[in-house]
Amino acid sequence: MDNEETIKLDQFLKLMCVVQTGGEAKMLIQNGDVRVNGSVEVRRGRKLVMGDRITTMGENYVVEEAE
Repeated sequence: MDNEETIKLDQFLKLMCVVQTGGEAKMLIQNGDVRVNGSVEVRRGRKLVMGDRITTMGENYVVEEAE
């Protein structure tokens, strides 16, 4: 895949209904409560690509291709 689609971490959290607003996403991320591929991520603008694994609030999510 040459031109991989990306989604920002805060947008992904809203899409997965982990949070309701961007402000909630910001707080969750800045508090160090979100891991991307096993590492704490504090940048809400972090670009995720297919296959990235996100863990937060005891739940695991995988970035998958949109249908």
